[in-house]
Order: sequence, then C-alpha cells, then structure tokens
Amino acid sequence: MSNSGLNIIKIGGNIIDDEVLLDSFLEKFAALPGKKILVHGGGKIATRIATDLGIEAKMVEGRRITDEAMLRVVTMVYAGLTNKNIVAKLQVLQCDAIGLSGADGGTIKAIKRPVKDIDYGFVGDILHDSVNTASIKKFLEAGFVPVFSAITHNGLGQLLNTNADTIASALAVGLSSLYDTSLVYCFEKNGVLKDINDEQSVINSIRADEFLQLKEDGVIHDGMVPKLQNAFDAIQKGVRNVYIGHANNLHLFQQGQFGTCLTLK
Repeated sequence: MSNSGLNIIKIGGNIIDDEVLLDSFLEKFAALPGKKILVHGGGKIATRIATDLGIEAKMVEGRRITDEAMLRVVTMVYAGLTNKNIVAKLQVLQCDAIGLSGADGGTIKAIKRPVKDIDYGFVGDILHDSVNTASIKKFLEAGFVPVFSAITHNGLGQLLNTNADTIASALAVGLSSLYDTSLVYCFEKNGVLKDINDEQSVINSIRADEFLQLKEDGVIHDGMVPKLQNAFDAIQKGVRNVYIGHANNLHLFQQGQFGTCLTLK
C-alpha cells in the first residue's frame, strides 16, 4: 500500500443544480491537499433536458428508469455537460482535474441490472472486481484529479447509468488496497443527526456496534439506514473511515471537524 492518503468525495445533485453552492464547494474541494477523487451525481438537469426533447422521465420508487432515449440524455448530461462544467471550474482553481466516465481508461465496469419485478433499463450494477485500480492509479500518480460521472460501461460497448453513491463506495474499496483511503459523502445535512429537526445535533462519530444500537433505538431511520449500511460495508472491506456531512463544511475536513465520522471500532 502507498503511504499517501486518498480522499474520495461524493457530491449530490442538489449541489450541481445550484451554481453558487457548486462554486463554493469546488473552491473547498480544490483546496484539499493530497490525492483526491470527486464523484458527482446527476441532478435535475437531465430531467429538464429530457423534457425539452420530448422524452418522458420515468421514475419508480424514486429510481430512474433508463430506457434507450434516457440513456442518451444522461450520458450527454452526466458525462458531458455536468462533468466538463465541473472540470473547467476546477481548472480555474489550479486543480488539474480530468473528467471520466467508467468507460474512460476502462476504469469502472458494471453489469446491466437483471430484470426482476421492475426493468430499470440500462442501469449498471457494480461487482466486487468492477474498479480498475491500476488505471486510476496512473491518473493519480501523474498528478491528475479524477472527476467521475455516474456513467459506467459493461466492457462490451454498452454504457450504463449507475448510482453515484455506489460508484464512490466501489472506488474507495478498490483503491484502499493501494492507498490509505477515506470516503466523504457530502449532502444537505450537517451529518447524522440525533434529532432530524435540529441541525446542531450532529453525532460526531459512530462505530459499527453503535450504528446497530442507534438503528434499534429509531435515531437512525428511513433513507439514512441504507446510506450508513453501505458506508460500514465499505469500512469492513478496507476503507479507513467514511464521513457524512454538509458540502458547505468541507473546509472543516482537514481539521477533523466535518460531519459524522464512521469507523469500524
């Protein structure tokens, strides 16, 4: 394992949809020292452009159905417009970013999600060996900052729309064999909260055993459960720790005061 650390930061669509928030976040990201990777979600731009093109955006239980027409849109928006916009903004901040989809450099391979109750279309599921760590290491060691969009490929020429949280986690797990890796999820809360209505009630750190207790007590519930479950899975597979906090507070990361830190023990 390389002695150097690696931070993998994931930002959600709510930041991408807001130019002011995005600019502020990217300044903080660019200022982070050392090796780093940015993973971004899609935001609402794809839905707006699909509507402009007369393509219906289909959702089932909050998840996008990616048919052939929608795949063209999300590829254009996620891997094109959004990704290159972020890369261009980072270049202004003297952060030598390189925009990637999973197809570029064969970095992330996925499989098309099998059809069960719902056919999600061209949606990619990531496997344990999906991440091409050797390829990504070349970018990192050359001094580039990879910026990954939520598009992967199946190795047979087919692009796939893939969940950005899952991509960030898979990258962290894969690269933890080469670097001392931390995974940072930036979202719209200050961290995991004791009281969902009180932004100041951040739980500073949670161990795996404490997570089970907080879940049982009903402190952690709904959408936070799978988010934290995935985070602890990543830690068990070699990621040093996972942080969850507000994108506005990324500048506090170096001081160890960012959001909630999840650790194994």
